[in-house]
Amino acid sequence: MDKAGIKEILASFPCPRGDWWVAAGAAMVLYGIRERTHDIDLGCSKKLADRLEADGYLYRHTESGGRWFKYGEHIEIFEGWLKDTVTDVEGFPVVSPAGLLEMKRELGREKDLKDIRLIEGFLKEHARSRGR
Repeated sequence: MDKAGIKEILASFPCPRGDWWVAAGAAMVLYGIRERTHDIDLGCSKKLADRLEADGYLYRHTESGGRWFKYGEHIEIFEGWLKDTVTDVEGFPVVSPAGLLEMKRELGREKDLKDIRLIEGFLKEHARSRGR
């Protein structure tokens, strides 16, 4: 899924934008760190997780105790999954690049190692461009 596909899906997501934020691979695509991702991972507030549960969405608990929901074909939602801050990227709430780096380091899976290097490069490039 590319940036246009992610934006199209997010634009039709029916929940208030203040209650969710884009994380992981989809956030990397929105920042231009990667070209594509397989799905859209969202973090969400307790309020939204409670609403999803009340609406009958099936969930399971993550190791951290939050709820994980599968929402449609392309979206997974994780209650409370947030590091650092949320920023606006083309009208969508997205975890900051520093937060993405922290999330990926915590996950620490083999597939996250490449993403960690990409995010570190992105952060270095932004630091250089701000220093000019």
